[in-house]
Amino acid sequence: MVATSAASAFFPVASPSPVKPSMMLGGGGGSDNLDARGIKSRPASSGGLQVKANAHTVPKINGNKAGLLTPMESTKDEDIVAAPTVAPKRTFINQLPDWSMLLAAITTIFLAAEKQWTNLDWKPRRPDMLVDFDPFSLGRFVQDGLIFRQNFSIRSYEIGADRTASIETLMNHLQETALNHVRCIGLLDDGFGSTPEMTRRDLIWVVTRMQVLVDRYPSWGDVIEVDSWVTPSGKNGMKREWFLRDCKTGEILTRATSVWVMMNKRTRRLSKIPEEVRVEIEPYFVEHGVLDEDSRKLPKLNDNTANYIRRGLAPRWSDLDVNQHVNNVKYIGWILESVPSSLLESHELYGMTLEYRKECGKDGLLQSLTAVASDYGGGSLEAGVECDHLLRLEDGSEIMRGKTEWRPKRAANTTYFGSVDDIPPANNA
Repeated sequence: MVATSAASAFFPVASPSPVKPSMMLGGGGGSDNLDARGIKSRPASSGGLQVKANAHTVPKINGNKAGLLTPMESTKDEDIVAAPTVAPKRTFINQLPDWSMLLAAITTIFLAAEKQWTNLDWKPRRPDMLVDFDPFSLGRFVQDGLIFRQNFSIRSYEIGADRTASIETLMNHLQETALNHVRCIGLLDDGFGSTPEMTRRDLIWVVTRMQVLVDRYPSWGDVIEVDSWVTPSGKNGMKREWFLRDCKTGEILTRATSVWVMMNKRTRRLSKIPEEVRVEIEPYFVEHGVLDEDSRKLPKLNDNTANYIRRGLAPRWSDLDVNQHVNNVKYIGWILESVPSSLLESHELYGMTLEYRKECGKDGLLQSLTAVASDYGGGSLEAGVECDHLLRLEDGSEIMRGKTEWRPKRAANTTYFGSVDDIPPANNA
C-alpha cells in the first residue's frame, strides 16, 4: 500500500468512470428499455421500419464479430445479461511511465555532447598555449614544456614467448609518443609528424638511422613512462630522443635515438629543410642526447657472407602507414625473421643500430639476410653475440642495413645501464 500511494503521487492515473446503475441488472432509471438479454433496445421511428447500414466495419476477433454472439450462443444464452465492465486493479507496476521516451532523450543528449566534444580544437598554436596535461590524456609536458611524457600499459597481446614485451612493442610506443608530442604542441597537420608548412610543400619525415639500447624488457601489466624530445642534427636533419622507464620504480628500461630527414612525398626524393619549416620546429629543440652515436660502419651482406637467408617476405596492407610506405617498425620484425631460433631461445636482443636506405612499398618482395659472429663464448653473463643484417628487394636493392647485439637471458633484477645522472628525473612534472 505504501508503494502504491507513493507511485500514485508521482504518476497519477485517471480513475475509471463509475458504472451507472442503469447498466446493471435490476438497476433503476432507464431499465424499462432493456430486453431479455439486458440490451437496451432502440425505439422504432414513426415512419415505419427503417434499417440503416453501419458505415464502419465491425471488428473481428478469431473470426467472430466483436461484441456479437454466434448463433449457437444466442440460442443458449438468451437469458444471460451482459456483465458489467470491471476496471483493472491499480498496482505499482501498471502505473509506471513509458521509460523508452526518457531513454531516447538521454541518448540524444549524450550523442550531441560527444559530437561537440570531438569537434573542439585542442591543439595549441603558440608556446604560451602549451598545456601541462592535454584533455585527451595523451601525455604531459615536463622540463619547461620541451620534453613530452606519456605512459603506456603493457597489454597481453604485446608480449612474446618470454612473457615480456617484444622489441616491436617498445618501438611502437616510442613512435606513438613522438607523434603525440608533435600533436600536442600544435604542429601535427598531415602525415606522420608533418607540420603545416611541410604539408603545403608535400614534405614528410623519414627516418634514416635508429639506435636502441634495452636494459630490461617490461612484462605484462607493467606501466612504462616514455620521455621524448627533439634535437638538431646538421643543416637538414633532426634527431628524436627517447627514454623509457618503469613508471613504478623509475628504473631506466630503454634509451633510443634516431635521425630524420625530409622527403617529397610526390617525387619520393630527399629535400632540404625549408626556412619556414625550421621556424616551426626550432623553438622545441633541446641540446641533450641520450646515446653516443655508433659510428661503426655497417657491412653489406650478400649470399656468400650471410649465414641465414629468409626469402619471400611480402608487405601486407596493414604494414603501410599514412605516408603510403612500410612503417619502419615492420623492418625490425623482418630482419629478425632470419635470426636462428637457437639464438632467439638462448639470448635476448639488447642493442640495435639500423640504417634505412630506401623505402619499401606495398608491392615489394624482400629477402632478409643475417650473419652471426662466430667468436663468442657461451655460459657467462658477459658473453654476447653480434649479428649483421641486410634487408633487400629481390632485385638486389638495399632497404636497410643493421647490426644487433644479443646477451644471454639473465636473472631478474640485473641492471646493465647503472646510474645515469643526466637523465630527466621521473617525477619532474
